This record gives sequence, C-alpha cells and structure tokens, in this order.
Amino acid sequence: MFAYISLTLGDTPRLSSFYLSSKVLLGLSGVMLVMLSVLGSVGFFSAIGVKSTLIIMEVIPFLVLAVGVDNMCILVHAVKRQPLELPLEERISNALVEVGPSITLASLSEVLAFAVGSFIPMPACRVFSMFAALAVLLDFVLQVTAFVALIVFDFLRAEDKRVDCFPCLKISSSYADSDKGIGGRRPGLLARYMEGVHAPVLSLWGVKIVVISIFIAFALASIALSTRIEPGLEQKIVLPRDSYLQGYFNNVSEYLRIGPPLYFVVKNYNYSSESRHTNQLCSISHCDSDSLLNEIARASLTPESSYIAKPAASWLDDFLVWISPEAFGCCRKFTNGSYCPPDDQPPCCSSDTGSCALSGVCKDCTTCFRHSDLNNDRPSTVQFRDKLPWFLNALPSADCAKGGHGAYTSSVELGGYGNGVIQASSFRTYHTPLNRQIDYVNSMRAARDFSSRISDSLKMEVFPYSVFYMFFEQYLDIWRTALINLAIAIGAVFIVCLVITCSLWSSAIILLVLAMVVVDLMGVMAILDIQLNAVSVVNLVMSVGIAVEFCVHITHAFTVSTGDREERMKEALGTMGASVFSGITLTKLVGVLVLCFSRTEVFVIYYFQMYLALVLLGFLHGLVFLPVVLSIFGPPSRCKLVEKPEDRPSVSLQP
Repeated sequence: MFAYISLTLGDTPRLSSFYLSSKVLLGLSGVMLVMLSVLGSVGFFSAIGVKSTLIIMEVIPFLVLAVGVDNMCILVHAVKRQPLELPLEERISNALVEVGPSITLASLSEVLAFAVGSFIPMPACRVFSMFAALAVLLDFVLQVTAFVALIVFDFLRAEDKRVDCFPCLKISSSYADSDKGIGGRRPGLLARYMEGVHAPVLSLWGVKIVVISIFIAFALASIALSTRIEPGLEQKIVLPRDSYLQGYFNNVSEYLRIGPPLYFVVKNYNYSSESRHTNQLCSISHCDSDSLLNEIARASLTPESSYIAKPAASWLDDFLVWISPEAFGCCRKFTNGSYCPPDDQPPCCSSDTGSCALSGVCKDCTTCFRHSDLNNDRPSTVQFRDKLPWFLNALPSADCAKGGHGAYTSSVELGGYGNGVIQASSFRTYHTPLNRQIDYVNSMRAARDFSSRISDSLKMEVFPYSVFYMFFEQYLDIWRTALINLAIAIGAVFIVCLVITCSLWSSAIILLVLAMVVVDLMGVMAILDIQLNAVSVVNLVMSVGIAVEFCVHITHAFTVSTGDREERMKEALGTMGASVFSGITLTKLVGVLVLCFSRTEVFVIYYFQMYLALVLLGFLHGLVFLPVVLSIFGPPSRCKLVEKPEDRPSVSLQP
C-alpha cells in the first residue's frame, strides 16, 4: 500500500527528475496520519472503558488505510492540476475549492455509515463500527489540516530542488524550469484514456442504452437473488483453516444423527381440580385430543417442517400414571402416611444383603389411592400438591419405572406451587438433526410458531427453549435489522448530500447509485453463498458510505462544469475519472487484497470477498453507469460564463 501511494502521488516517473518529482516522503507521512487516526480511535475508546477486539486490530488499520488514502490522492491530484504560474498558496486554495466539498461529503457519509453500524445488536460488530467511525472521522480531520500542510512542504521541497526523502540535499536541475504552465505537465496515461477513449465511448447512444439495460437487469436479478441469502454464521469459518476443531465440526455434520433437546415450557399451570389445564396438557386417557402433548406428538410425524423428532417426555403423564391404583408398586405409603418406596428399593430391600423379603419393613405399605379416592382418575388439588414432591423424589426401578427423580427433577418449578399453580414446568423432546445454520434458524422459528399457535388454542402461555436459541435469536429478525439500518444509512447520506450540495437533483442521483450498489452487493452475496449475519450487515451498511466516494466526486465535477450534459460528462471524467480510478479504486484494492492471505475464513469471506465485490461494483457504477445517467438526466450546471473586460471568458460558481 505504501509503495502504491508513493507511486500514484508522484508525477510520471522520469529518470532525470525522479528524485525530485517522487512523493515517497509525502506518502509515508499520509500513511502515518492514517495510523495516528486508528491509534486515536483506539486510545479514546480505551480511555472510556470500551474494550477492543481482535477484529479491530486486524481489520480497521487496512480498512481506514483503504478509505483514507483516497482523499490524499484526490487532494494531491487536484493541486497538480492547477496552473504552475499561480502561487503555491493559491494552488492549494483552488484545489480545496475544487475537491473539498466532495471530500467532505464522502468522509461524512462514511462516518455516518459506520456510526449506523454501531446499532447492530452483536457486541463485537457494534464495537467495530464505533472504532471505525471515529478512526475515519479523525483521519478526515488530519487530512484537511495536517496533510494539506504536508502537501505545501512537499511542493516547496520540489520547487526548491531538494531530493525526496533527503530534503537536506539540494541539487542543481532544470526540472523546475522545464514544466512551467499547466501545459508543460503532460497528463498521465490514465487521464488521457478517460478523456480520449472512455468518455467518448460512453457518449454513444447505443452504448448508453446497453449500459443502462445491463445495470438495471443486474439490479433486478440481484433483488431476486437476495431472497436466497441465508441467515447465520457457520462455526467453521471463524476458525483458522488448520484448527483441529475443523475436523470436529465436519464429523458432527456428517455422523451426528440426533438433534439438540427442545423444551416446551408452560407457565402458570393450574393443577386444581376445578381447572381444565391438566387435560389440556396431558396425553393419556381422558386428556383432550388437542392437548399440548398430543399436538407435539402429531408435529413429530412431520419432522421436515416441524423440526420435532419425537413425542415429548411428559412428567405430567408419568405422574398421573404413578399415582393411579393400577401402578400398585409406585405410589405407596406407610401406615403413618409417609412415603413408601417400591419393594426393590431401600429400606424395603436391603442394599447390603440384597434381601427383599415381603415380611420386611414395607409389608404394611398400601397404594396411595383407591379408584374411589380419585375423580375420573384425576387427583384433587390437595392430593396433587401432596404427592408431586413424592413423585419427583421417587427413584425409578424394576418395580416402578415411572419414578420422576432424575428424569424430571428440573422439569417442575415447585416454588410457590402450594397455591394450586405451578409457575413453570417443561416437557422435553428433541429437534431433528441440525447440520446447517439455516436449519437452526428454521427449527427455532418453527418451534416458536408452534408454541404461539398452541398458546392461542389452549389460552395458556407456552414457549420453546433449546440451548442454541440464545445464539440464533438474532437471525429471526436479521433481515428487518439489515433493512432498517440500510434505510437509515442511505437516508443519512442523502441528507448530507442535500445539505452540502444544496441540490435535490444531484442527491437523488447519488441515492439511486448507492441503492443499486447495495442491491448488487446483496446479489453477489447470494452468488458467493455469503450468509446474512451481524458481520455482513455491518459491511452492507458500511458499503453505503464507501460507495459514496465512487460517485460523489464525479457528480460534483459534473455540477461545476460548463456546457451541455455531454460536454460536462466528458469534462468530469477527464478531471476526476483518473483520480477516482487510481486514487479510490486501486487504493482500496491494494488495501483489501492483503486480507485474502488471512488464515481465518471469516476475514476472507466477509472482508476480502465482500469488500472486493464492493470496490468492483463501486468502480463500475461510478465510472460507467453514473456518467451515462448524468449525460441523460444530469442536473443543471451551477457555473456560468462571465465575460471579463479583456474578452476572455471566466467560470463563476453560482450560489
């Protein structure tokens, strides 16, 4: 990046004067300013107690470097375009007048886009956006202050014929006298291409129709493709490629054939004999056909849509069977009314001798209830309250397999249950095997839809829970979060454009290009199978600010040019086209290409691939689509020709 900056800031290399015209020291100073802005952001947030993360240390320096170098190139190129017969201070002033508004607009848009990303609910991405927003803001402030001063010093060095990197060395050369006047400095190859080839080709009506048709078609295709973007973040891509956990996740996906446990939690279950809640929940005899457990069993018959693998294990069903007179080995009591365990458990059966004589201490135990004690095989409120703790503490054994200890110890919340209401209880089943992120999201959504339907049907509060829900909660509304943040970012950029340009026409065109870039980027995400998560949402929001750079400079140059739309489009490409390509597109490519060598897939996918796609889309929209749109629908010029007394026309900027 440093080598490219030094090369692109300097003049066309010539062996006789390269040591004077090169900008190595200026490029190094610009890179140092970018690093200072990053350190300032990290220092500020560290001072207020916000902790940085690994992603901040690894990505933000390259990101801010790719974003911040653009303005440096545009500033230097604008100064070099000024007539050399003017004093240096006037050249600097004219350059700031020429590109200052577009640089300010682009930088503020980037800051706003990063700031909007700080509202993402994922903490790591929120912190990343906060650090990046402040770093870009500090970089802009340093560029329009310190870097402008450094430009002055560097041009003074060159005019005083001092060697780059060694300004203490002064040599005798005719270089300073050989390039007097703007005509003495020959435009570069890229500038000549933009003015002599690129702009004339885009002026052809056949080319305009083809360009608009292709870009609109790709935008419509991207809208259709964006519906295929899956929410989630694969666990394997956040690990280094050579991590031993890569094999673990591959084996789990290939061989594991059981899903995570799923709990349906019922709140405020009224077990009193006057309530119908018991029959609305259970699945044994005399239970409602549309009870919770019966509905779970029916849902397990269609696992491909319900993601429920089997009927639920029910503490309520087992409890009702446990207290029934038919299960004579289960609910038993001594003559004094205390709990009597089954015959094959201590103290009825000695654990030391293994003797289980019928004549032992449990010979007088009787079943808890007779049929006449129960009402339609259901216990009364007092019976339910007294025997539920016995059931939850009863050990299962050969004589009574329905004991609830172990299987249902944590399934019932007994706190405050004495008033006839169990505040919370759960019924356990299992999800089907979940191998992809979309499976986890869909299973969670299906379970919630099922619980919502059951709650409305039974007039009881039922909600699902599984251990992975807390991690995938964000993906249920990730599309809504993404669209809201994108709308806020684009709206904020539109307002900034409107305030700075004072032109609704120009702002609307910029808004159109930004929306197309974002839509096309989402289409590329679908093509590359990039999932929608907090990281990609932040990238999409930031793409709004970064894409501004590709179009705002061309639009500003178009509005301050004179002539008809065709002439102004050609002039805008001739003056700013080369700067946008070399100072924005290529600098971002150099900064992003470094990330492709990362050992962690998350950096390659979500930062290299997405930012590479963004740079290419921004380049195509800014230097191909936008000039065509401006040549057809561009706003009127803000400049007018003013006749001077010596009959030479001059350009004046309209207020």
